[in-house]
Amino acid sequence: MDTKIGGMAKRSALRGYLLEEALAWLLRHSGYRLLVDHQQDRDELTGSGGALRVRGRGAVHQVDVLGEFAFTPAFSLPVRLFLEAKHYQDPCRLEVVRNAHGVLHDVNENFMNHEGTRPRRRYQYTYALFSANGFTKEAQQYALAHQISLVDLSGESFTWLRKAIKSTAANLYQAQENYAMGRFPVAWMRKELREALGTCPPGIQMSGETSAAQFKASASTILTQFVDALEQHAAAELLLGFPSAPFILPLAAEDQGHFLSYVEQSPDHAVRLRRSGQAATAEWALSPREDGDAYRLAFKLPEHIEEWISGIAEKERQRTLDIKQQFLSSITIYRMNGSGVRAYQLRYEPSELRQA
Repeated sequence: MDTKIGGMAKRSALRGYLLEEALAWLLRHSGYRLLVDHQQDRDELTGSGGALRVRGRGAVHQVDVLGEFAFTPAFSLPVRLFLEAKHYQDPCRLEVVRNAHGVLHDVNENFMNHEGTRPRRRYQYTYALFSANGFTKEAQQYALAHQISLVDLSGESFTWLRKAIKSTAANLYQAQENYAMGRFPVAWMRKELREALGTCPPGIQMSGETSAAQFKASASTILTQFVDALEQHAAAELLLGFPSAPFILPLAAEDQGHFLSYVEQSPDHAVRLRRSGQAATAEWALSPREDGDAYRLAFKLPEHIEEWISGIAEKERQRTLDIKQQFLSSITIYRMNGSGVRAYQLRYEPSELRQA
């Protein structure tokens, strides 16, 4: 899709596009396969001009990043995930989450029985909103009520990513000004990045071209530098953790090799959880209880939980323990291993609770 606002793509829009593609790369082993072309599912998907759309009951909805979970949970339909990323200067607001709920509600009702037609698969669509600068209180409350997953990327673990995106978006914005681009070729940019990062599914040829040769040459150099910045962190990975809670955990692994070498030997093991900072700035670190140096995963909890923990100083320690016991006692991680999916169970046990 070519996105145009006042003749050119906004800086915030460019940052969001880049963040979505970076997340698709960071999540490349998280158990989801990327859907990029309507030919991958002609019943549910449609597309034109390089844009992918999902059929809903009342409308057709454009999606920039759509993943299909390789593992179908018990008593569930196959799961597909809308991934939307926002890189605003301020926290993401309620209207963005409200739009996500509307899309989700519509696509999950797109199923009708017609006599004489062949059987058709049905999917359970979910929605994850990633924000580089968190979410407003109203957005968090609405998302919690309607089961929209909000992922806050404002922590220190993602500083390198935010900096790379901000610099790249600024350079792309300047390039479109220099070459008077009437429309920014978003589909072309996504195609370039997915081919360079290896996130385009095998056998799928993405569409998306631009006839502006001078802009293309300049933008290609900028995108190559962005890819290089990501690949400098090739050992990094974003794992999706599923706790016993109404939210998901974005687990940032500085070195996926350290994590994998441990969990392949101990797919079910006890962990330590450590919290630092307060309220919106708080971050957590997760490591094996038996060998704290084997690997480290960093994550942030939803802001409204952190504000509750820090709300009364003399109760902060007890509230931290309550959150660990109630929501973080068991975290499941799914990860692609070749053509299959491995599941890892991270357990926070009562004995560890007493030592915290």
